[in-house]
Amino acid sequence: MTPRHVVVHRIDRAEPEVVEALGELGTATVHEALGRRGFAGPQLRPIQQGVRLAGSAVTVSCHPGDNLMVHAAVEVCEAGDVLVVTNTAPSTHGMFGELLATSLMARGVQALVIDAGIRDTAELRAMQFAVWSQHVSCEGTVKASPGSVNVPVVLGAQAVQPGDVVCADDDGVVVVPRAEAGATLEAARQRVAKEEATRARLAAGELGLDIYGLRRKLEELGVEHIE
Repeated sequence: MTPRHVVVHRIDRAEPEVVEALGELGTATVHEALGRRGFAGPQLRPIQQGVRLAGSAVTVSCHPGDNLMVHAAVEVCEAGDVLVVTNTAPSTHGMFGELLATSLMARGVQALVIDAGIRDTAELRAMQFAVWSQHVSCEGTVKASPGSVNVPVVLGAQAVQPGDVVCADDDGVVVVPRAEAGATLEAARQRVAKEEATRARLAAGELGLDIYGLRRKLEELGVEHIE
């Protein structure tokens, strides 16, 4: 049976203020608040530095070495989205460059996350279009194979549904299920408040051994102190 390929135009997104707030908190905090879930893996690295953001996922499933469906996805993107591009098999091709970035920026898309390669890195940095990719490669692609837009995909170690919240910064990419976005934001804010209090105690000279109750743990593990 021939596989079904689709472009889904309408998806549900989290509340914009929740998405924006999650982006401001950073991936490390969001990952912890989500129960240490959602990390897409260390292979996805930013081509820029100092960018921290979050957006709703528009997902793309491509044939390796073919960026036809990336072009198809541009039409369904909305302002604030993050385009998440995956491949049905490993690919090192440079599937994305400054022309596609220009098209996405015209629609207000914030960033690209892709499990293959990108090219035109200098131009992308100059344009201030944020990218997290698995490879950088000048190897070109074709536009000949069908795929799908706004279907469930797997990005590295993480399943991504259309409309999930994608958080990204210098530390990597974390995916928050749309239905859990509000609760994750609340948990993340509580974590930030707790860390601020801990930071003050550490700055005052207290030791993490005492704050976190780790002396007993060391004893339980049989660690000896020797003068």
